[in-house]
Amino acid sequence: MLEQEFDRFAEEYEQLHAKVLGPSGESPAFFAAYKPADMRRHLAAAGASCAALRLLDFGCGVGGSLPHLRNEFPDAELIGVDVSRKSLDIAERRYPGLAKLVTLSETDAMPLPQEDVDVAFSSCVFHHIPEGEHHRILVDLRRVIRPGGFLFVFEHNPLNALTRRAVDACAFDENAVLIRATELTRRVLTAGFQDAQIRYRIFFPRRLKWLRPLESALTWCPFGAQYYVAARRGA
Repeated sequence: MLEQEFDRFAEEYEQLHAKVLGPSGESPAFFAAYKPADMRRHLAAAGASCAALRLLDFGCGVGGSLPHLRNEFPDAELIGVDVSRKSLDIAERRYPGLAKLVTLSETDAMPLPQEDVDVAFSSCVFHHIPEGEHHRILVDLRRVIRPGGFLFVFEHNPLNALTRRAVDACAFDENAVLIRATELTRRVLTAGFQDAQIRYRIFFPRRLKWLRPLESALTWCPFGAQYYVAARRGA
C-alpha cells in the first residue's frame, strides 16, 4: 500500500533524497523550487492569471514544494493532499498553516468538491502509483479542476541515464515505475484534458550551471533529467 510505503520513509525522506541527488550537485530544495517557478512562467505565457488561485499539491508528502509554491504564488490558497498521514503531520510541523492538508484514500475520490481548484500540481508522484490507477486519478483531478484550469505533472525522465541511476539507488523509489513523457501525455489526454504540452528540464549539473541559461531553448529535447506535462481542462 502506498500509505504504508510512504509512512515508512516519511521521517527520513529529505535525507534519502539529498543522498541520491549528490551527483547533480544540487539539494532537494533546488528541485523543489524550479517546478513552481516553471509553472508560474507557463501560466503567464498561456495568458492565465496567477493571482488568487486555489492551487492543489497532489501528493504533497512532507511538504517540500509548499514554501516554493507560496513564493511563486504569494496570494494563492494552497491545498496539499496525500495518502500518508504521517507525511502530512510532518508537513504541518514544518510549515504550520501554510496549506490546508487533506488525507487521501488510496481507492476513493479526493474529498474535494467538483471544480474546486484553478491549478493542480503533482511533483514526481505518478511513478509511485500503480499504472492501473492512473486513469482514475487523472479523471478525478479533472473533476476538481475548474473549466479552463490547468494540470501540471512533473516526472522523472526514464530516457536520462543519470535519472535512472538515481531512482535505482533510492530506497523510497524501490517500487517506482518511470513513465515516458509521451505515454504520460497520452494518459492525460485520455482522461479528458486538452492542449497537453511536454517540457523537458534539468540538463546540466551544478558544475555546469553556467550553461543553464540554455535550458529554455532545450525544453523540446527528450533527454533532460525531468519533464512536465501541462494540460487544460476544457469547458
